[in-house]
Amino acid sequence: MEGEKRREQLIVLLERSSQPISGTDLAKRLGVSRQVIVQDIALLRATNKNILSTNKGYVLYAPEPKNRYVKRSFAVSHTKDQIRDELYTIVDYGGRVLDVVVAHDIYGQIMVDLILNNRLDVDEFVERIEKSKSRPLNVLTDGEHWHTVEAESERALEKIEEKLKEKGYLR
Repeated sequence: MEGEKRREQLIVLLERSSQPISGTDLAKRLGVSRQVIVQDIALLRATNKNILSTNKGYVLYAPEPKNRYVKRSFAVSHTKDQIRDELYTIVDYGGRVLDVVVAHDIYGQIMVDLILNNRLDVDEFVERIEKSKSRPLNVLTDGEHWHTVEAESERALEKIEEKLKEKGYLR
């Protein structure tokens, strides 16, 4: 299949899906390797396609209208065993965890999209960590990392900050 036509089909698959689609699943559906999908995603992003790579797979999204949500970055620190509690704290008070960022001594800033909206998303994310041979990014920096959190109001972000501080997660 020609590259341009395959990328068009890739966009159609993402548009029609209500759930993230893994690179492996996209590769099977389009009859190519996962590496070809990774390259296609990079090319599509370069043409301003809004594709997120989440821990569950690829998602095509439409940017939210401006000013609908407010965002704040939280500098936090905790152990691997406290990941679930930290993320629950954010989503329970109306936050949406958009990403995780670490500042690595050698590689610089490493950012990964998370898009965690609720406890179910958090549980699925933590279960993937527990089942994986890999470790979460925060172990690279002794637990220190940032999350970009989105909420419907500054008040919600203030409450999230207060609760993270109470639990000792804020740096």
